[in-house]
Amino acid sequence: MTRFAITCLLALLAITTMAQERRVTPVRPETNTVKPPAKGTDEKIIEQYLSGDTAKALAEARKDSLRRVYPRYPRLTDLALAVNFIDPLLMAMGQDYASVDVSATLNMWNRLQPVVEVGLGWAKTTPEDQNFTYRCKPSPYFKVGANYNFLFKSKPHYQALFGVRLGYSTFGYDITDVNYHNSYWQESAHFNIEGERSHALWGELMAGLKVHIFNSIALGWSIRYHGVFNYAKTEHSRPWYIPGYGKRGGAIGFTMSVYYTLPLNRDKWPQAH
Repeated sequence: MTRFAITCLLALLAITTMAQERRVTPVRPETNTVKPPAKGTDEKIIEQYLSGDTAKALAEARKDSLRRVYPRYPRLTDLALAVNFIDPLLMAMGQDYASVDVSATLNMWNRLQPVVEVGLGWAKTTPEDQNFTYRCKPSPYFKVGANYNFLFKSKPHYQALFGVRLGYSTFGYDITDVNYHNSYWQESAHFNIEGERSHALWGELMAGLKVHIFNSIALGWSIRYHGVFNYAKTEHSRPWYIPGYGKRGGAIGFTMSVYYTLPLNRDKWPQAH
């Protein structure tokens, strides 16, 4: 074999070897650097960085970042028991009716909240422009519904709520000291209408806030827009007051409640960063 042939063979072999090396390790120096983990990264992710498993560490870092932006609470987050006490305060200041109720709220995913409310309502009034006294003895009412928590990314201690309710009450009332005067016949009558019975079905839209006070205690406020779907009339009268609703012709209601919250699955709550 001539010197020229040997030289060509060696050159071809060198070119082939260089091509194989480029295919096996196509890494440029500037892309082969490891960036340090972001501040606040979980310790397990940092250990993966130090061990050299940067691909897995980056994937875990992305998941950790998503958990911070979109924290996922367990399906059963907490159970809140509450007492609504604003009406007795208003009645002490001159309001003609009041209701007191207790409620149970199940917080699911810190977002959707089924609610049950049970209470008693009563009234006594003698309207200045009317000729009777209306009395409603303490009567039960029930409400079921749900809330949506707009602050679901935050801790359950603070909530901004929008909700709906369906309410029902069955009750009795008396209309007494009725004075009737017929100016044409110049006749007067005084009588009572007692033992009247009625029931009512209504709906509510509510917006409210819940604020943590200390330990498991919180306070909540809500404003409610409501309307009566149906109520029972009697032969002689119509109810002036509906327990749990208020005056039959009213459209706005308020609540102020104190809450006691029982955390559920606390170990599965997102960790604060």
